[in-house]
Amino acid sequence: MLALLNFIGYEAVWFTAVIGAGAGWNYPGVVAAAVFATVQLSVSRMWSADLQLAGAALLVGMLADGLLAHSHLLRYAAASTALPPGGAPVWILSLWVAFALTLNHSLKWVVQRPPLAICLGVCGGPLAYLAAARVAAAVQFSPPAWRALAILAAQWAAAMALFCILHRLQARAPAQHAAVAP
Repeated sequence: MLALLNFIGYEAVWFTAVIGAGAGWNYPGVVAAAVFATVQLSVSRMWSADLQLAGAALLVGMLADGLLAHSHLLRYAAASTALPPGGAPVWILSLWVAFALTLNHSLKWVVQRPPLAICLGVCGGPLAYLAAARVAAAVQFSPPAWRALAILAAQWAAAMALFCILHRLQARAPAQHAAVAP
C-alpha cells in the first residue's frame, strides 16, 4: 500500500511541476516535491538511504539537464531560476529528487534488475520529457528533436545504472555492519 502511495505521490509531483513550469512558475513543483519528500521521509524505514539517492539524483539532474540547457538542445519553461545560473531549472531538479524517492519504494523492483532499469531509463526518460512538452509546454526540443532525445536516453540509461549501483551498495551496507557488530 505504501508503494502505491509513493508512486501516486511522485506522479502528483510530476504533474504539478510540469504544469507549473508550463505556466511559467518554478515553485509549484519545488513545493510539491518538498511536501512529497517530507511525507516520504517521515514514513520511510530507510530515510538515510532515500536521502543519499535524492542527493545523487540532484547532482545527476544538475549535470544532465544542465548539459541540455547549456547546449540549447532543450529549452525549459520557467528557466529563470536555475542551478547553476543558466543550468537546469529548479522545477526539473525537484523532479529528480522526487524520482529518487521512489527507488527504494515503488520502483524498488526496477532497481533490483539493472538491465530492466536501464531499459526503463532509455525509454521512460525521453518519454517523460516528451510528455512534459506535450502536456504543458514545460520543455521545447530544438530541431531536430531526435538529438536531444538520444542524449536523454543515454543520460537516463547512465543515471539508472548509477541508481542501481547505489541501491545495491545500500542493500549491502546493513549486512556489513551487522557482521562487524559483536
